[in-house]
Amino acid sequence: MDALKQGWFSELSVLWSGQSFSLQVEQVLHQEKSKYQDILVLQTKSYGTVLVLDGVIQCTEKDEFSYQEMISFLPLASHPNPKKVLIIGGGDGGVAREVAKYPTVESITQCEIDDRVIEVSKKYLPFMASGFDSPKLTLHVGDGFEFMGKHQNEFDVIITDSSDPVGPAESLFQENYYHLLSSALRPGGIVCSQGENMWYHESLISGMMKFCKRIFPSVGYAYTSIPTYPGGQIGLLLCSKDPTTKFETPLRQFSDQELDEMNLRYYSSEMHTAAFILPRFAQKAIRPRLDNGTTNETIK
Repeated sequence: MDALKQGWFSELSVLWSGQSFSLQVEQVLHQEKSKYQDILVLQTKSYGTVLVLDGVIQCTEKDEFSYQEMISFLPLASHPNPKKVLIIGGGDGGVAREVAKYPTVESITQCEIDDRVIEVSKKYLPFMASGFDSPKLTLHVGDGFEFMGKHQNEFDVIITDSSDPVGPAESLFQENYYHLLSSALRPGGIVCSQGENMWYHESLISGMMKFCKRIFPSVGYAYTSIPTYPGGQIGLLLCSKDPTTKFETPLRQFSDQELDEMNLRYYSSEMHTAAFILPRFAQKAIRPRLDNGTTNETIK
């Protein structure tokens, strides 16, 4: 594998051309090509166990919790009473692990297209794959588009935990997918999706927010810090069918004791609000303008 040379793994991608990110590798734990993608699991010196799909780091033992907690708790805490949740993707089990912690959630359905990611994660990433053990979870192996087409007006929250917009995940960044998400939501429902990086993908994010605003009355963009993702951060795109939703203000506030009991190491009510405060360059670049030229104030 070209990415593995002299004891180092280097991540290279056309999505962030002209740069690479490298980790010192102690052992290659697993390597295979599934029906959909290349799967690689590494034991690294600084970040523990690392899952790589198609040459791109998906999660590491050291920092995965910041992404998993935020993509789960931002939408859940923005909904008044989330009971039924759908996860698209998330084959490592991390999002299911976090969603299962939320007090009001009664039912979690997960749809992951690549069963090999699930099985590899269970073997090598048990700290994340514990999410598959939740009695709240029903796991479907298959295409998320097909699944949602058969399940309309059913979910309070839908979370799309996808890889980057190349290969099998490319369709999850397109407008027709968000129409399908909207149809699968109950009234007042919320979606949250991996939203790429404000430093590299301004036009992609802006375009997504524009078409989301045509579908949903409330749209927000947040981000979380994660060292092993490009630029040290990843964005989160949130949409609500309720025009009164204010994503930056969580409806459910947790005490420090509750956060400790749920073993949350990154998310808090304060971090929830802070995640929607974007630097000025990002505000200008990715907040879409309406047809009349005014900025939509629900977009933060």
